[in-house]
Amino acid sequence: MNFGRRALLALTLPALAHPAFAQGWPTRPIRLLVPYATGGGTDLLARALAEALRPALPQPVVVENRAGGAGVIGTELVARAEPDGHTLMAVVSTHVANRYFLPALPYDPLRDFTPVALLTRNTMVLAAGTGQPFADLPALLERAKAQPGRIGTGSTESLSSFIGQELARRAKVEMPDVQYRSGGQLMNDIVAGHLPVGWTSTASAMPHMQTGRVHLLAVSTATRTPFFPETPTVQEQGIPDFDLPGWVGLYGPSGLAAPVVERLYQALTRAFEDATLRQRFATMGIEPALGPGTALAAAAEREDKLWAAAAAAGHIQKQQ
Repeated sequence: MNFGRRALLALTLPALAHPAFAQGWPTRPIRLLVPYATGGGTDLLARALAEALRPALPQPVVVENRAGGAGVIGTELVARAEPDGHTLMAVVSTHVANRYFLPALPYDPLRDFTPVALLTRNTMVLAAGTGQPFADLPALLERAKAQPGRIGTGSTESLSSFIGQELARRAKVEMPDVQYRSGGQLMNDIVAGHLPVGWTSTASAMPHMQTGRVHLLAVSTATRTPFFPETPTVQEQGIPDFDLPGWVGLYGPSGLAAPVVERLYQALTRAFEDATLRQRFATMGIEPALGPGTALAAAAEREDKLWAAAAAAGHIQKQQ
């Protein structure tokens, strides 16, 4: 008798859910997929976390980058993986937003994954080269008004793209979206002077702040980030009610057993308490915000409502 994958899962899930299974897990290295290019904030976070998890797990966590399709290529691999706890992924909040930006997704971002943990809060920053002819956000917007469509805003995924276009919409200026595969590539072009400004994570911006060739014009959240406390919010600079944070979450495939999720969260809790990792986070500009899978699920549902409302109001359009 031949069984399909779903039928086999129905037979095996009761066994996987047993606490004894979690005690024997993992039996081989854990793949942690990052569906973005190397060098970006999520990639840096994943690699730091994989190292910090070594003392808490009997098998190593191996980070694997599968960039492409705004994160869809790598994410689909996880959606189709066996829910045995050996394939996980770290994604930014645009994991949810993609359904409102892309023509179609080969998975449902809420139903086809098991939320394991909320990892970090992402404050997005507007970075610019120090050689650009504007030193703050009002000066940038004034120049954009004088030169419609001439100043592009770099982005790496749906959230940073939306932040850039939402700022332009509210300021009534035209600033085309310039898409990059990773925050590392975006920042390299800002440092080189090829890109005037771009929205990226604090983690992507941090390595370049000591060069003297980059400064930050604004943060996307309602409050300033502790990593760059001198950088004002967009709200402080004349755009009211501007508050667009992001997050990074850890997911597994749908059907991941609860005991495995719990053991993973215990390992993460131990890793996040490590002083070395916390110092590394601070150096990289990563804001830890560890929370259980329920916190990640709640954050994803809030994001879904935000993007649905923005789409209904016509503020975002699906790519053709």
